[in-house]
Amino acid sequence: MAVSLQPDLEEVIRARDFVALRGALKNLPPPEVAALLEELPTEDQVVAFRILPRETAADVFEYLNLEAQEQLLKAMAQGEVAAILNEMAPDDRTTLLEELPATVTKQMLALLTPDERAVAVSLLGYPEDSIGRLMTPDYVRVREQWTVQHVLDHVRKYGQDSETLSIIYVVDERGVLIDDIRIREFLLAQPDRRVADLMDHHYVALKATDDQETAVSVFRREDRNAVPVTDSAGVLIGIVTIDDVLDVAEEAATEDIQKIGGMAALEEPYMQAAFSQMIRKRAVWLIVLFLGEMLTATAMGYFEEEIQRAVVLALFVPLIISSGGNSGSQAATLVIRALALGELTLRDWWRVMRREIWSGLALGSLLGLIGFLRIAIWSRFSDVYGTHPLPVAFTVGLTLVSIVLWGTLAGSMLPFLLRRLGFDPAVSSAPFIATLVDVTGLVIYFSIAALLLRGTLL
Repeated sequence: MAVSLQPDLEEVIRARDFVALRGALKNLPPPEVAALLEELPTEDQVVAFRILPRETAADVFEYLNLEAQEQLLKAMAQGEVAAILNEMAPDDRTTLLEELPATVTKQMLALLTPDERAVAVSLLGYPEDSIGRLMTPDYVRVREQWTVQHVLDHVRKYGQDSETLSIIYVVDERGVLIDDIRIREFLLAQPDRRVADLMDHHYVALKATDDQETAVSVFRREDRNAVPVTDSAGVLIGIVTIDDVLDVAEEAATEDIQKIGGMAALEEPYMQAAFSQMIRKRAVWLIVLFLGEMLTATAMGYFEEEIQRAVVLALFVPLIISSGGNSGSQAATLVIRALALGELTLRDWWRVMRREIWSGLALGSLLGLIGFLRIAIWSRFSDVYGTHPLPVAFTVGLTLVSIVLWGTLAGSMLPFLLRRLGFDPAVSSAPFIATLVDVTGLVIYFSIAALLLRGTLL
């Protein structure tokens, strides 16, 4: 829909046909309007925003990416900026303000009304990446002695400013959260029943100082659209909604995926990241991995004499080290993701080790059998494996069992070790595991070869 309308918007704006422009935008939902405007030059976006009603303009502004928001703030008149900032949801406004330079943030805060400025300063005062930065103070709270009719009247009067009406929060006279009740309970109850009659005193709340990623696990476990936020004394001070938590989950998953790929996580979207930042984030890990792979050459140099005696051993080096690296990468990826989702804790390391020992043996035996049969059968039709193909086949087969087992154990245990030391398990990325197993795999391979081929090829 956006693709077909966007050229018409450009023509309408050039013609200064504001009646047609208003008609083209008024029936579209805010996300679609934002998508349309992002394709327009900044000066045309300003024209479109002047046409939109104030509340609608604020809703559309929230759906623009941060770069587009910053450009618009620079291009719009001070009064227009003030109107949008005052109408924005507090949590979305906080996200914007914390991305702006400090001097610009001060200017933006000065444009807010006293009440909105107090809210913005309060949210910005919480630590970065804390729940306090995500929460909004717009919610509906009631008292346990109220009747259902009183609650519904209260919702009608004050609910239009609430971030969500799916949950009603019950507080005591000090503002301490004592329960949360779904709105459907009030809609289905008799008007003369009291709130206390509907309470079960079972609720889940977040602390304002909790890490934002904590909210992801809570929302996943509790299946909620909103979760209350309290201070250290249990006083209700805001709520966090699912849309903000989804952004946190996406950011965390993106960061982990980039780390698993063998690079430092980008702080901005791919197309918005500066070239110098992209090189810096990728080069550091590439250099580290390259230096690690240099140990592979050192290991092969240590076994130079064995390779000269049995050149056939060198044919299987890529096969051996890639199998170990692949098995280690698989195990590391599975464990890292399980730790991120809360499926595993540090106490589960022994259970994981036992499971991966059997997995490594099974997978290694499968690959070892294939490697053995490949050499044994091929040697019937070719002498490429020399005059002692069966000992070579046994060497390759046993090495594959050993290296896959080692790779699986290393890949599954390293994330636990890093978590125990206080590091992000995603740092034990697939390339890092592969490099580690490559080096140690060569030592395992030539050690087994020296043991099995002594007296024949060596």
